[in-house]
Amino acid sequence: MSAGRWVSTSMPYLTPREGGQGDAWSADAAAQGRRGTQRILHAGEVQAPAEVARLLGIQDDEPVVVRRRLILLDDEPNELTDTYYPASVARGTALAGTAKIPGGAVTLLARLGHAGALVREDVTAGLPREEEQRALRIAPTEPVLRLTRLTLDRDDRPFQVDRMVLPSHRQQLRYEIRIG
Repeated sequence: MSAGRWVSTSMPYLTPREGGQGDAWSADAAAQGRRGTQRILHAGEVQAPAEVARLLGIQDDEPVVVRRRLILLDDEPNELTDTYYPASVARGTALAGTAKIPGGAVTLLARLGHAGALVREDVTAGLPREEEQRALRIAPTEPVLRLTRLTLDRDDRPFQVDRMVLPSHRQQLRYEIRIG
């Protein structure tokens, strides 16, 4: 594995952090001897894109709160992520703002009573859109991975959708599944 490739597992990003701990991305990168940071490019209410509305079980015209982030690894773009929450969950919280959230969004959501119990991830591959090319600093012919993650609570109510775009040549996705 080259130094430029990132091995990503999902579990650290699904678990609330203990009091005083930083966000999962920074901790995960540091554990691998790297520097993980992020920039909030946009946060606030928008009309739910059709796929997001379907996943959240809401009407297409309902508002959602989105946080668009550029995830950096050693100061280089590593991922572009849009995270969507029903407005009923995120309106008026730090999720709707551009400030860093102590412990990360998963920690805040757990404090608000929204803990993940089931996560579904779908991964596809394709070519980047123009905006993604610019943000990730890649050529139009460089494939990207598109990971869509849906998080549901104990009652199978969806409360978070993540849509990530990752330059494929910089990524390795690892799934660990414990049976029994």
